[in-house]
Amino acid sequence: MKRVLFTYDYGSEAMQQIRELGYEILYIKENELTGREREIVEFDPEALVCYAPFETLPLNEMKSLKWIQLSSIGVDQVPVTSVLERGIAITNNRGGYSIPMGEWIVYEMLSFYKFGVYFSQNQRERKWKLNSKIRELTGRKALFIGTGTIAKEAVKRLSGFDVHCLGINTRGADTEGFEKCYPMEALESLLPDADFVILTIPHTKATEKLIDESKLNLMKADAVLINVARGSLIDEAQLIESLSQGKFLGVALDVFENEPLSQDSLLWGLERVKITPHNSWISEYRNERRFNLIYENLKSYASGKDLINIVNLKRGY
Repeated sequence: MKRVLFTYDYGSEAMQQIRELGYEILYIKENELTGREREIVEFDPEALVCYAPFETLPLNEMKSLKWIQLSSIGVDQVPVTSVLERGIAITNNRGGYSIPMGEWIVYEMLSFYKFGVYFSQNQRERKWKLNSKIRELTGRKALFIGTGTIAKEAVKRLSGFDVHCLGINTRGADTEGFEKCYPMEALESLLPDADFVILTIPHTKATEKLIDESKLNLMKADAVLINVARGSLIDEAQLIESLSQGKFLGVALDVFENEPLSQDSLLWGLERVKITPHNSWISEYRNERRFNLIYENLKSYASGKDLINIVNLKRGY
């Protein structure tokens, strides 16, 4: 019987389905691993289903561990050196949160163009005042930096708005739904013409602070910048400087360099910035989709078949 350590309980029915695949399960909450190290080592799991337990998990003492299934899309939390040295396979939840995140991107685009914050504030103040600055999405250009599953779900939903969707990926590979895709080298030439700049690319050494002072300066004065990927893709200090100079119709940030966002961050007080607490992936279907992927991968592992969503840690995604 194969052994798997879970750090999240998907419910008695779901866990029973895993047992019926031939697994013995040890469940310990992710924030309760400290003090349970001996139990984990003695259980000696082959598989680990988790989010980010690595600061407290006795990973190097888990001698039989061959595979880690992450509940996240990102892999920043993984101790790369140790995992690569041991040849442990990593799979993620790529695609599992893409539908709600795609919807979230469209919501933020509409929110700025339809001045949602303005009308909410007027309602609270019982103020009846027309806004003549409302815009249409029709004919606008949306530049997605990253053309993976999140971007594709957003583009699918934007097709009904007649938005021109362009994509940036590593080599400029054609991607379903996009009018045209370009390699990363073309980014600077595309930014000046984009009405929306949307970050959906993984964080790697190559994308660290990708949106720096020079890129921010290239963007339209009334562009909308949306980041649902990783906060480290943007130089926050330079973004604050750009905003203080009147740049951007709006900036929607769901992720930040440091989370939670510090109470004294200047971003909180900037009018044209919408701050959300890394919330874009949430929906009522998140656990169902996540469990379905976990179940299929555990089924494949038990039968010796290829796993879904294997991550290349050297690339970072």
